[in-house]
Amino acid sequence: MIKYTKLFLIGLALSLSTLVTFGQDNLVNSLKNNQSDNSKDAFKFTEVINLANTPVQNQGSSGTCWSYSTNSFIESEMIKAGKQPVQLSQIFTARNAYVEKGINYVRMHGAVNLGDGGALHDVINMYRKYGAVPQDVYTGLNYGTKTNKTAELGDIEKGVLEAVVKNANGELTPNWLKAYSGVIDAYLGAVPENFTFKGKKYTPKTFANEVVGINPDHYVELSSFNDHPFYSKFTLLVPDNWSFDQVYNIKVNEITEIIDNALKNGFTVAWATDVSEKSFSYKNGVAFVPEIPFNDMSLKQKADMFNGPQPEMEITQENRQAAFDNYQTTDDHGMHIVGLAKDQNGKEYYIVKNSWGVTNDYKGYLYVTKNYVKYKTTAFLLNKAGIPSAISKKLGL
Repeated sequence: MIKYTKLFLIGLALSLSTLVTFGQDNLVNSLKNNQSDNSKDAFKFTEVINLANTPVQNQGSSGTCWSYSTNSFIESEMIKAGKQPVQLSQIFTARNAYVEKGINYVRMHGAVNLGDGGALHDVINMYRKYGAVPQDVYTGLNYGTKTNKTAELGDIEKGVLEAVVKNANGELTPNWLKAYSGVIDAYLGAVPENFTFKGKKYTPKTFANEVVGINPDHYVELSSFNDHPFYSKFTLLVPDNWSFDQVYNIKVNEITEIIDNALKNGFTVAWATDVSEKSFSYKNGVAFVPEIPFNDMSLKQKADMFNGPQPEMEITQENRQAAFDNYQTTDDHGMHIVGLAKDQNGKEYYIVKNSWGVTNDYKGYLYVTKNYVKYKTTAFLLNKAGIPSAISKKLGL
């Protein structure tokens, strides 16, 4: 029984790896029909808060949204601290996470997620261990493409690790990690031991300490679920939490209370969420929670979904939990919350920076209702100084 369970888990992990490798392209393609030709004319947004952030990037054909969103967040943290922001290498972070993920995969005998996917905390963890480099120092484009395209790399990573887990020698050699890292570096490029930035030589660690200058201990990750005590930490059970990191548990209404407080005090927020919803339109740059479920809408209601503000479903602790438990809410995308806006009716939306280029109606940004954020957030990460003092005290921060 144990043997077959182990084989099943290994097979499941490998299947998830393949899904992650191709998942980003599939996700983007699935959203193409969620749009209206008249949406931008039908919404009138007024900015309330729009915090400084660096230019929108394009993650290409890779599942590295977690790295793009949280590195963008770190760049805004630099601005908040009065520093000149540097476009950080998202693939440097991802490359280091791939190495750590491979180590974890072998230790777990293959029964853990693999592939491009990751979590917001991975960026902070990799920053702490490996440092950071500018994007132009480590582009990750070592094999002739203009944008990321990681499917082949993911398949070869999987093949190497499968061979290690199979363990044909009867015991692991000391060379498997070197071989695995070599595959990654063949595709993404070798990590520079040192580099020059503005006339001064740095290592990734000294660059992180002296130029970026954030303290990893200043950041916390939170979520909201019924099956754990509030204001305690728990292991977030989503496939991309390969490191089994813990997050703080808060009440559903505190998600937006914390984000609002952070924005009002000049702090942006890294945001992990589900975007595989009929009411999420990348093209129109709008996301909300419709009052009537999509399958119950008339044809006209479906056609009008993005033609101006719509009534929304009330979000409760219970329906949020049910959506997660029923796989209606999945951990499939990471973005960066940088501001707050109101529509013509006074409803508030968060201004969200994406990493799919600048091809939508708002040049790569979206307007997401607070109800959507309360309903579909899987986790969010921010500087703990942005948390209201009453909640911070409950969390013991």
